[in-house]
Amino acid sequence: MRFTPIALSVALVAATMASTGFGQRPDDQIDPRSAALVQQAQQLSASGRHDEAINLLESALAVDPRNRSAYIWLGKVAQAQRLPGKAIRMYGLALKIEPNDVAALEGQGEAYVQRGAVDRARANLARVRTLCSQPCPQAQQLAAVIERGPPAEVLASQRPDQGAPTETPEPRRN
Repeated sequence: MRFTPIALSVALVAATMASTGFGQRPDDQIDPRSAALVQQAQQLSASGRHDEAINLLESALAVDPRNRSAYIWLGKVAQAQRLPGKAIRMYGLALKIEPNDVAALEGQGEAYVQRGAVDRARANLARVRTLCSQPCPQAQQLAAVIERGPPAEVLASQRPDQGAPTETPEPRRN
Protein backbone atom coordinates (compact mmCIF):
# COMPACT_ATOMS: atom_id res chain seq x y z
CA MET A 1 0.00 0.00 0.00
CA ARG A 2 2.88 2.35 0.73
CA PHE A 3 4.36 1.77 -2.73
CA THR A 4 1.17 2.25 -4.75
CA PRO A 5 1.61 6.03 -5.34
CA ILE A 6 5.25 5.52 -6.32
CA ALA A 7 4.38 2.66 -8.68
CA LEU A 8 1.61 4.73 -10.29
CA SER A 9 3.99 7.68 -10.73
CA VAL A 10 6.63 5.49 -12.36
CA ALA A 11 4.03 3.90 -14.64
CA LEU A 12 2.69 7.31 -15.67
CA VAL A 13 6.16 8.61 -16.44
CA ALA A 14 7.02 5.49 -18.46
CA ALA A 15 3.80 5.69 -20.46
CA THR A 16 4.33 9.37 -21.21
CA MET A 17 7.93 8.86 -22.31
CA ALA A 18 7.03 5.98 -24.60
CA SER A 19 4.20 7.84 -26.31
CA THR A 20 6.23 10.95 -27.15
CA GLY A 21 8.59 9.02 -29.39
CA PHE A 22 5.85 7.47 -31.48
CA GLY A 23 3.29 10.27 -31.59
CA GLN A 24 4.23 11.90 -34.88
CA ARG A 25 6.59 11.29 -37.71
CA PRO A 26 9.30 13.91 -38.22
CA ASP A 27 7.76 15.04 -41.55
CA ASP A 28 4.40 15.81 -39.90
CA GLN A 29 5.85 18.93 -38.34
CA ILE A 30 7.61 20.46 -41.36
CA ASP A 31 6.98 24.15 -41.84
CA PRO A 32 4.54 24.62 -44.77
CA ARG A 33 6.69 27.44 -46.19
CA SER A 34 9.62 25.04 -46.44
CA ALA A 35 7.47 22.43 -48.18
CA ALA A 36 6.24 25.05 -50.68
CA LEU A 37 9.83 26.04 -51.49
CA VAL A 38 10.70 22.39 -52.15
CA GLN A 39 7.80 22.09 -54.58
CA GLN A 40 8.94 25.18 -56.46
CA ALA A 41 12.47 23.79 -56.58
CA GLN A 42 11.20 20.51 -58.02
CA GLN A 43 9.59 22.40 -60.89
CA LEU A 44 12.76 24.38 -61.55
CA SER A 45 14.88 21.24 -61.45
CA ALA A 46 12.57 19.49 -63.91
CA SER A 47 13.06 22.38 -66.35
CA GLY A 48 16.86 22.18 -65.98
CA ARG A 49 17.30 25.33 -63.89
CA HIS A 50 19.46 23.62 -61.28
CA ASP A 51 21.15 26.65 -59.75
CA GLU A 52 17.81 28.31 -59.02
CA ALA A 53 16.49 25.03 -57.61
CA ILE A 54 19.50 24.79 -55.29
CA ASN A 55 18.85 28.33 -54.02
CA LEU A 56 15.23 27.47 -53.23
CA LEU A 57 16.17 24.19 -51.56
CA GLU A 58 18.73 25.93 -49.38
CA SER A 59 16.09 28.51 -48.48
CA ALA A 60 13.72 25.66 -47.57
CA LEU A 61 16.37 24.27 -45.23
CA ALA A 62 16.90 27.69 -43.70
CA VAL A 63 13.18 27.84 -42.95
CA ASP A 64 13.10 24.30 -41.55
CA PRO A 65 16.33 22.28 -41.26
CA ARG A 66 14.34 19.08 -40.60
CA ASN A 67 12.88 19.06 -44.12
CA ARG A 68 14.14 15.71 -45.34
CA SER A 69 12.71 16.12 -48.84
CA ALA A 70 14.86 19.24 -49.33
CA TYR A 71 17.98 17.18 -48.68
CA ILE A 72 16.75 14.47 -51.05
CA TRP A 73 16.11 17.00 -53.80
CA LEU A 74 19.50 18.60 -53.23
CA GLY A 75 20.92 15.12 -53.81
CA LYS A 76 18.91 14.70 -57.01
CA VAL A 77 20.05 18.07 -58.32
CA ALA A 78 23.67 17.23 -57.48
CA GLN A 79 23.33 13.97 -59.42
CA ALA A 80 21.89 15.86 -62.39
CA GLN A 81 24.94 18.12 -62.24
CA ARG A 82 27.17 15.01 -62.14
CA LEU A 83 28.37 15.69 -58.59
CA PRO A 84 27.95 12.27 -56.95
CA GLY A 85 30.02 13.11 -53.86
CA LYS A 86 27.76 16.03 -52.99
CA ALA A 87 24.69 13.89 -53.74
CA ILE A 88 25.89 11.14 -51.39
CA ARG A 89 26.41 13.71 -48.65
CA MET A 90 22.91 15.22 -49.13
CA TYR A 91 21.25 11.79 -49.06
CA GLY A 92 23.27 11.00 -45.94
CA LEU A 93 21.85 14.11 -44.23
CA ALA A 94 18.34 12.97 -45.13
CA LEU A 95 19.13 9.53 -43.71
CA LYS A 96 20.27 11.12 -40.43
CA ILE A 97 16.76 12.51 -40.05
CA GLU A 98 15.05 9.23 -41.05
CA PRO A 99 17.41 6.24 -41.37
CA ASN A 100 14.78 4.10 -43.12
CA ASP A 101 13.89 6.55 -45.90
CA VAL A 102 13.68 4.35 -48.98
CA ALA A 103 13.88 7.27 -51.43
CA ALA A 104 17.07 8.56 -49.80
CA LEU A 105 18.60 5.07 -49.79
CA GLU A 106 17.75 4.64 -53.48
CA GLY A 107 19.18 8.03 -54.42
CA GLN A 108 22.33 7.42 -52.41
CA GLY A 109 22.75 4.03 -54.07
CA GLU A 110 22.43 5.61 -57.51
CA ALA A 111 25.00 8.25 -56.55
CA TYR A 112 27.33 5.49 -55.36
CA VAL A 113 27.06 3.84 -58.78
CA GLN A 114 27.64 7.19 -60.48
CA ARG A 115 30.81 7.50 -58.42
CA GLY A 116 31.89 3.90 -59.06
CA ALA A 117 31.22 2.44 -55.59
CA VAL A 118 29.01 -0.44 -56.74
CA ASP A 119 29.50 -2.49 -53.56
CA ARG A 120 28.10 0.30 -51.42
CA ALA A 121 25.19 0.63 -53.84
CA ARG A 122 24.49 -3.09 -53.43
CA ALA A 123 24.44 -2.61 -49.65
CA ASN A 124 21.85 0.15 -50.09
CA LEU A 125 19.83 -2.13 -52.39
CA ALA A 126 19.83 -4.88 -49.76
CA ARG A 127 18.64 -2.40 -47.16
CA VAL A 128 15.88 -1.10 -49.45
CA ARG A 129 14.71 -4.65 -50.10
CA THR A 130 14.52 -5.39 -46.39
CA LEU A 131 12.52 -2.20 -45.76
CA CYS A 132 10.04 -2.90 -48.55
CA SER A 133 7.73 -5.76 -47.64
CA GLN A 134 6.67 -6.18 -51.29
CA PRO A 135 8.81 -5.52 -54.37
CA CYS A 136 8.93 -1.74 -54.54
CA PRO A 137 9.81 0.57 -57.44
CA GLN A 138 12.78 2.05 -55.54
CA ALA A 139 14.42 -1.37 -55.28
CA GLN A 140 13.75 -2.11 -58.94
CA GLN A 141 15.13 1.26 -60.03
CA LEU A 142 18.29 0.88 -57.95
CA ALA A 143 18.81 -2.68 -59.19
CA ALA A 144 18.56 -1.44 -62.79
CA VAL A 145 21.12 1.31 -62.14
CA ILE A 146 23.50 -1.19 -60.51
CA GLU A 147 23.03 -3.55 -63.47
CA ARG A 148 24.01 -0.79 -65.92
CA GLY A 149 27.08 -0.03 -63.84
CA PRO A 150 29.12 3.13 -63.42
CA PRO A 151 29.70 5.56 -66.28
CA ALA A 152 32.51 4.73 -68.71
CA GLU A 153 34.71 7.65 -67.61
CA VAL A 154 34.56 6.43 -64.01
CA LEU A 155 35.52 2.92 -65.05
CA ALA A 156 38.41 4.28 -67.13
CA SER A 157 39.72 6.31 -64.22
CA GLN A 158 39.59 3.29 -61.90
CA ARG A 159 41.69 1.06 -64.16
CA PRO A 160 45.42 1.02 -63.50
CA ASP A 161 47.52 2.65 -66.21
CA GLN A 162 48.76 0.30 -68.88
CA GLY A 163 52.24 1.83 -69.05
CA ALA A 164 52.84 2.08 -65.33
CA PRO A 165 55.06 -0.53 -63.68
CA THR A 166 53.08 -3.13 -61.78
CA GLU A 167 55.93 -4.08 -59.44
CA THR A 168 57.65 -1.82 -57.02
CA PRO A 169 61.33 -1.30 -57.81
CA GLU A 170 63.89 -2.86 -55.52
CA PRO A 171 65.81 -0.47 -53.31
CA ARG A 172 69.32 0.39 -54.43
CA ARG A 173 72.17 -1.10 -52.49
CA ASN A 174 75.34 0.78 -51.86
